Amino acid sequence: MIDLRSDTVTKPTDSMRELAAQATVGDDVYGEDQTVNELESRAAELLGFEDALYVPSGTMGNQIAARTHTEPGQEIICERDSHIYRWELGGLAQHSGLQTRPIAGTDRGVLRPSAIADGIVEEDAHRPGTGLLALENTHNAAGGTAIAPSRIDEGATTAHEQGVPVHLDGARLANAAVAHDVALDRFTDAVDSATLCLSKGLGAPVGSVLAGSVSFIERARRVRKLLGGGMRQAGMIAAPGLEALESIDRLETDHENATILADRLDAIDGLTVHPPETNILLVTVPEPAPTFLDACANADVLATAFDEYLVRFTTHRDVSRAAVETAADRIASVVSA
Repeated sequence: MIDLRSDTVTKPTDSMRELAAQATVGDDVYGEDQTVNELESRAAELLGFEDALYVPSGTMGNQIAARTHTEPGQEIICERDSHIYRWELGGLAQHSGLQTRPIAGTDRGVLRPSAIADGIVEEDAHRPGTGLLALENTHNAAGGTAIAPSRIDEGATTAHEQGVPVHLDGARLANAAVAHDVALDRFTDAVDSATLCLSKGLGAPVGSVLAGSVSFIERARRVRKLLGGGMRQAGMIAAPGLEALESIDRLETDHENATILADRLDAIDGLTVHPPETNILLVTVPEPAPTFLDACANADVLATAFDEYLVRFTTHRDVSRAAVETAADRIASVVSA
């Protein structure tokens, strides 16, 4: 079976398993887990912030950020297909009491400064005011688009001019960094907090990091505890994250494999391929996505439905170039059947 559903299906390497077994651990809620502390310090450095917090998932990182930045009843601006709005179970309302103002971005998921400015609401006797702008890079629903740092800067500057803080959902920010050949911290120059997922393309088994100022992370740590994310001897799962942070450059291979898959599928009549920018490939298929995916699964290829006729294929470390070529052959046989 060739699993192209997501880069979350990657298995930890043998060295990651060894690091987990040998990790120095302590009670992280007391701040005594040396491995977690090392991971947080390294992540903060790479992302260009003063401090960072290890959290079980990217979703929790985003939700902690939203609650930490805002007051209940305020509005949060986000792109209408962003992960924080579309795939986090309404957590902005449930956990933070926020009113969401989703705004349509470009076809690459970019929020234009003019749209952000138009969406910001000033607090008055009748309206709660805008408490946060949330951006996303890469943009999952737009097909893993690697949004340029300058576009992040523009959006953040627009929000800051109105006194609105900015959070960057950087679940796959490492993919954006590789695509643009710049350091991670170039994307965070103008934002107030950012997340980075360790368990997607970077291959760690568990966790994400949330980064920001020292005072922001102090408050975020309390919210993590509130949401049930306070962990004890977490160094055993944090240790593989340290290796993950040193493997960012290998994401280029995933991007190359996505391009190879796109070229192969583009030659198949009946499929419309949306050219990939990173490791995510969107393909419009000639029949309802569930039907198409069932046929692919019968041919030992797994993918994910993204819309009624839209399918997502995601390349990752555990799928080689040879496997990608084989997957393309199997998909061709499905379409021609």
